[in-house]
Order: sequence, then C-alpha cells, then structure tokens
Amino acid sequence: MNDIITDIKALHEETLINLKNSKANNTVRAYNSDFNDFGLFCAQNGFKSLPSEPKIVSLYLTHLSTKDAKMSTLKRRLVSISVIHKLKGYYLDTKHPSIIENIMGIKRRKGSIQRGKKPLLINYLKEIINVIDHQKNEEIKKFRDRSIILIGFSGGFRRNEIVSLDYDDLDFVPEGLKINLKKSKTDQFGEGFSKALPYFDRSQYCPVVSLKKWIEVSQIVSGPVFRRFTKGSKLSNNRLTDQTVALLIKKYLQLAGIDSKNYSGHSLRSGFATSAAESGVEERNIMAMTGHKSTEMVRRYIKEANLFKNNALNKIKI
Repeated sequence: MNDIITDIKALHEETLINLKNSKANNTVRAYNSDFNDFGLFCAQNGFKSLPSEPKIVSLYLTHLSTKDAKMSTLKRRLVSISVIHKLKGYYLDTKHPSIIENIMGIKRRKGSIQRGKKPLLINYLKEIINVIDHQKNEEIKKFRDRSIILIGFSGGFRRNEIVSLDYDDLDFVPEGLKINLKKSKTDQFGEGFSKALPYFDRSQYCPVVSLKKWIEVSQIVSGPVFRRFTKGSKLSNNRLTDQTVALLIKKYLQLAGIDSKNYSGHSLRSGFATSAAESGVEERNIMAMTGHKSTEMVRRYIKEANLFKNNALNKIKI
C-alpha cells in the first residue's frame, strides 16, 4: 500500500504534467501565444483571464471578429484558451451557449471562407527545383535545399516533421524510402508513424534520389538529417528550425519570379494533398500519407482540387 499514491494534490500535479507532455512543444508554444493575446484583452478590460468564464471568452471572440479575424483563427484561439485552462488545472465550458451561439452568429454575418496560404502545386514545385539546380551556390547546399522541398512535398510532411528527421529514421529499400516518424502532431500516444516514398520515373524530381545524394555528399551517418551551414558554408551539427523551411520556399519562389507572399511552409503539405486529389487519389490514401486524423481538412483540399476538374462548364461546348 505504501507504493500507492494517495495524496490527491500529488495526483493532480502528476496529471497536469501528463497533459502537458501529451502536446508537442511547438503546439504548446502556439497555445501559449494565443492565450497571451487573450490575457492582454482581459487585462485591458479589467477581466480575469485564468480562470475565465464563457461570457468573457465570448466577448473576446467578438473582439477578434471586429478585427476581421478568420473563423479558423477564432476556433484556434478558443481551443488554445481551453487547453491552457486544462494545463493549469481549471475547467472552462467552451460548449456554453454564450460561446457556441456567438460563433454561429459571427459565422452567419461574416461567412467562413478560408483564405489561407496557397498550396505549392506540381508546376511550381518543378520550377523551384529547376531554380535550385541552376543556382551558383555550393553544390552541397543545393542538395540539402532540394531534398527538403521534395521530401516535404512528396511525404505531405509538416514543417516540424521535416526538420525533426534523424538519420536513423531513414530506411532505403529497393522500392524507395521508408521514413519512420517518432512522433507527430496527431500521434497522441507517441506510437510512431511510417511513410513510404517510391522512386519516381524522373530522377530530377525524385525525393528518394535527391535525399540519397544529400546523405552521400554531406556524409551524415547519425543525428539530424537537415542541418544548418555556418557562415563559412561548413555543415554544422545543428538541426534546422521549421521556420527555415518556409524561408526556403519563399526564397526560391521569388527567384523563380513567383509572388511568394501567399505561400508558407505548410504549402508543401497542402500542395501534396491538393495535387493527389487532382490526380484522383482516394481520400483515405491521402490521409494515410499526411497522417490527418480528421477528414475535414482533407475534404477541403479535395474540394479545392475539384473546382476545375469537375466543373459543369467542362461539359458545355461553346
């Protein structure tokens, strides 16, 4: 019986630690950033932010809507406020009518069409790779950058998943490449997740061929796959940040003469999903590659891909 924890306070603290560890570090940082904005709103208006109450949260959502925040932003902020309450040991009823009905009203008045960053589709992907190949940079940098972009697109990876890859996560097989993710955003229990990338017919755009070449020229045999270069162009042991992925995409789009402001690091992932949908890949197979647990986002990609593919005007001859 001595081994059984009977101190409720200790159990409570242990539970909070488990809740915090259930979230990826980047996710927790995003929650904190969102909650800080809510905290500022409360401080400016004489409200208590922690613990808060539904009517205060509802006022905050209205405040955001008057600043033309997107519905996706409102929903994300609500999730963040709720999670921070849980992590601090408080309960907040986010299903309270004052919150739900307010969101419904905002949605009806303003609509909820999402105008997020654009997906990087195959035509622009090829242009980026062509631009990289014609750069006068050191060859080793070219191999790293093209591998990041081709692997990110072909595997439907999130930015943090790309830069989190280690040498031991890679398994080159006759059919192509197996990549073992130790954890991901939707892998709540840390069970791991594997993706398979086959060889492409055109080696110039093949992620497997490109990554093999990068591993060869960089002579990496352990640790991070994608690393920083020092000012002297020497390869370091330091892992790239996920922001670097977005910066690389923008850099090469600009060099290709393409407006980069509507693209982000997520454009590789959304580009894969949209391109797959355009090619008629089934929803479940797209989700198997991207790791999406919900069909909502994948169906949005499919809907976007089908705007022209299944357009009624295609049947009209003028």
